[in-house]
Formats: sequence, C-alpha cells, structure tokens
Amino acid sequence: MPLAFAPLRHPAFRLLWWANLAANIGLWVQNTGAAWMMTSLDPSPAMVSAVQAASMLPVFLMALPAGAAADIIDRRTYLIGAQAWVLSVAAMLALLTWAGWIGPWGLLFFTFCIGMGNALNFPAWAATTPELVPREDLVQAIALNGIGFNLSRAVGPAIGGFAIALAGTGAAFALNALCFLSLLLALLFWKREAPVNPMPPEHFLGAMRAGLRFVMASPAMRATILRAVVFFFFTSAVWGMLPLVVRGRLGLGPEAYGMMLGAMGVGAVATGFALPSLRVRLPTRGAMVTVFSLVSALALAILGLSNHWLPVVVSMLLFGAGWLAAASTLQAAAQFATPGWVRARAIGIYQLCFFGAMTLGAVLWGWAGSHIGIAPALLVAAGTAAAAAIAVRGWGLDAAPTGEAPTVPMPRPEAPADELRAVLAGESGRVTEAVRYTIDPKRRAEFLAAMREVRHVRRRSGAHGWQLLEDVAHPERWVELWSVESWTEHLREAGRLDPADRSALARAAAFQATGGAPQAARYLGVQP
Repeated sequence: MPLAFAPLRHPAFRLLWWANLAANIGLWVQNTGAAWMMTSLDPSPAMVSAVQAASMLPVFLMALPAGAAADIIDRRTYLIGAQAWVLSVAAMLALLTWAGWIGPWGLLFFTFCIGMGNALNFPAWAATTPELVPREDLVQAIALNGIGFNLSRAVGPAIGGFAIALAGTGAAFALNALCFLSLLLALLFWKREAPVNPMPPEHFLGAMRAGLRFVMASPAMRATILRAVVFFFFTSAVWGMLPLVVRGRLGLGPEAYGMMLGAMGVGAVATGFALPSLRVRLPTRGAMVTVFSLVSALALAILGLSNHWLPVVVSMLLFGAGWLAAASTLQAAAQFATPGWVRARAIGIYQLCFFGAMTLGAVLWGWAGSHIGIAPALLVAAGTAAAAAIAVRGWGLDAAPTGEAPTVPMPRPEAPADELRAVLAGESGRVTEAVRYTIDPKRRAEFLAAMREVRHVRRRSGAHGWQLLEDVAHPERWVELWSVESWTEHLREAGRLDPADRSALARAAAFQATGGAPQAARYLGVQP
C-alpha cells in the first residue's frame, strides 16, 4: 500500500474514515440547503450570513466543555450520542421542511442545534484518531482526515445543489440525516478497547480546569497553539476576499467561484498524498509548518496581484497545498503533545483558538479590504503572514530529547493514618503536598533549572499552585509545595505522568545531597 494510504490498512480507522467522509459530505449538503432555503425565506444579507454564524457559534461556546465531556465519558458512547443528536435534529428539520412549517428563525434554530452536535463531535473525533492507528501512522492519518474533509467540501455542495433541484431543500436535509446515520452505524460496529481506569470519573468543571492548567503548563502545546493562531489568522484573508476577487475583479460568476474552491481542494488532496515524501525532506514538524506557511503567503500575494483567472487558479492550488500541510502538521503536533487522559479537552482548546483566529482574521481582513482595497489588503496579509511565520519558527513543535533519567530513590510519602481514611474516601477538600530537598548550595543554579521543569510537571498533572521555598537560615534546605483539589485528584497525579515527566522528577531528586530520597508529605486543609 502506498505510504499516503498506509493508515487505511487498520480496519477500525478505515471503517470510521469512510463513515466520517459521508458525514462531512452530509454537513456540506446541509449547509448548502440551509443557505439556499434562507434566500427564499428571508433574502437579506444579514439573515443569509446568520446561517453560517449559527453553524459555527457552537464551536466557540462548546469546544472546552465538549472536550472535557469526551475525556470523562467513554469515547465511543460519547460519539454515538453526538451522532444520534445530529441525526435526530436533521431528520426533524427535514420533516418540518416538507410540512412547510419552517420559518427563517426556525431554520437558524435547527442550524444552531446541528452545529451543537458537530461542536460535540470535533474534539472527540480528533482525540480518537491516536486510538485507531499506531504512532508512526498518526501524522498521515490526520492528513487523510484532511483529505476527506476537502473531498467532502468539493462534492458536498454539488450533491446538495442537485438534491435541492430534484426534490427541494427537505431532501437535502434528509440526505444529511442519512449520512450521519452511516457514521452512527459505523460507531456501533466499532469495537473499542476502552482503557481501564480504576479511578472514579472526573467532575465536569474540575475536568475543564485540569485541561486549561495542562495547556498553560505544556510548552509544546503552547507552541502549537501560537503557531496555529499565527497561521490561521493571516491565511483567513482568503475565505473572506476570494468571492470578491472572482466577482469584482475578474467579473466571473458562481461557477468560476466553485472552480476556484475546487482548485483549492485539488491542491489539498494532492499534497495530502505527497506528505510522506515531504516529511523525508522536511523531517521536523516545525520546518513543515514554516515552509507551507510561506507557500500560503505566496498564494495570498498571487491572489492579490492577479487580474486573470489562470493565476488565481494557481494561487488556489498553492493555498490548498499550504493549508492542508500546515493544518494537518499542527493537528498532529497537538496530538503528540497531549497524553490520553486530557487529549480531547486539550484538542478542544486548540480548536477554539484556531477557529477564533480564523473568525477574527476574516473580520479584520474584510475590514481592511473595504478601507484600503482588496488587492492591498491581500498583499499586506501575504507580507505579514510570511514575516510572522519566520518570526515564530523558533517555537519548536517537536519534543526535545529528555536524556536518560538518573536512577535515584524517589520521594514517597507515608501512608495515610487509619483515623483519616474515612475523610479521604469522601470529599476531602484541598490537599497540599510537600517535598523537602537538601542540596549542595554550590549546585543552586542547576537545581533551580531542574525545578523549573518540575513546576511544569506538577501543573500539567493537576496542581493549582506551585511554590519553591528556600530556608533563610539553612540555604541547603528547600521545600516544594503544591495543592490539588481533593484526595482523589492527588491519586490521579501518578497516572497522569508520562516518561518525560518522571525523568524530570528523577533529575530533581538526584540533587538530594544527604543520601536517600527527598522527604515527601501530604496535608489536608482543616478549618479550626
């Protein structure tokens, strides 16, 4: 099998990829039908554009809650519930449309409800991909998901237009329901091996807070989000100004606009197939994103300078290539930066950031186009996109080598006293943890460098606050303090540590100068 299709050799991924392709086609059919129906119900520009807003607004409102729920609930069960919601809403919309009972506000309501289902689906589906393929196939699996999305974007509106022409908008909505039914059936056939977790499920609000703390304390995730925001903010200029270029400058109609979008899809699909060989030439994810950010900037410049349809097609081919390569690489970097226990909510935060960057960028570049002209705005977007891509290239997306962890005794706290076990089994309240180190004062600078990484480890695994204290009378004595929400959250900490985290803790423990391990203790907050 060619390397571009290698992930499809895994049966579960193959089954869900085809089903997800059908669901994405249904989504584009739904969007086409809703936009067309609104032109007859209320043809004002505000109401027509509100259809798109109603489908995207749930992503902003629900990205983090959806990710937290996907991490708490069994992922297969969660995805089945999300598809069942979209299927039922789409079927109801089709029936009410056939009955003639849908008005403009009713259409917006059902569009928003379908958007809710998709918002629930996005982070869970992204977090599921690493379960379906081994690590070496993950990047190409994400690229195949991007290829599927671009294929659906190319054929979905056309299918929707034929369905509307043949049987009306109700048929388009019914077709969307059937497409999501195929994904629901595929999920029912998927035999997921759920990870065994002896701990009770996390509380919903606590899970969201833990996700935020993880992202804030993860340098790899912060770098991925920063580079995604930079890429999507500047390249979003295409989505707002391409229709104006086609209609205003080129004087062409909707067929030409569709051809330009098709060229973008062709560039994306071709690049997706070529990604395995491109990764040989660009072995780091950071280099891949930088190069294809520059390719996208070049596409923006060509679009801004073009007065003929042929260079516009070339620019769309380049833009599709840059978009898919950079977006799939960033998505893979986000996957690699997050462990399984927090993956869906971290991906939800990532998606919230890049959707927000796209939305804000489209608004600001549209404003710029209306004030300084479309061509100058596109050229400014191209120049700033290239400059920003070069400026952030130092934010690496590949994990730094951790080196071999020293073999040293690790701090182990004493077992809880018998008389406190009943308290710990219930809602114990906040738990403060302490580790006492005795180090050689001459190694102070090295110790502080090691503890900076320990601080990130503690925060990623659930710590609220973290402090490092030095004894003013005995500079060899140090105390590390941090708090977690409850005794249960304290017990989760060990399960959240990956090998790199354990290596960082071992390097800190190796500074213990008195022999043995640093001393660890745990304290419950008590109201006197």
